Amino acid sequence: MKEHEAVIREIVKKGHYVGGHSDKHLLYAPWGAERGKSLVSADSLINDLRRNMIELAKFGVDISGVNYYLPPFEWYNKDQVRLIESQGQVVVNFTSGLRTAADYTTPDMKNYMPSRKLIDQLYAFEKENNLNGSIILIHPGTHAARTDKLYLRLDEIIKTLKKQGYSFERL
Repeated sequence: MKEHEAVIREIVKKGHYVGGHSDKHLLYAPWGAERGKSLVSADSLINDLRRNMIELAKFGVDISGVNYYLPPFEWYNKDQVRLIESQGQVVVNFTSGLRTAADYTTPDMKNYMPSRKLIDQLYAFEKENNLNGSIILIHPGTHAARTDKLYLRLDEIIKTLKKQGYSFERL
């Protein structure tokens, strides 16, 4: 998306790992009990993944080093994992139970969660489960209607977790 180009360029410039997450942000599988079904054909899914890699390359990402793929909406099924893996990607997802991925919500949404609540939930999860090996999803760009940007609190979160003995690794 055009509004996120500057953020993407900065992430790439700083040498952070950038992986795939879909070109058109398609919903691959239905929500709920019918998750095993597919909302996209195998060709559509593979084309979406490939177009995403083409877009990443436009930002200077060496796609030969892109090995991880987070499906859109973080929602998919086993058949789709097999398809994605057939393209040389490993499917990843955020750690179940963490709510930081809800940072996409806006105040007009029923499921809106302000950043303070997301951070408090992260720390509560850490106390109960610890975060060793966790994948914490924080969107680096969100809708303009969300003025309470969780990614702007990332430095605070990292400093707090480092004080608790955590270290952060690049993929």
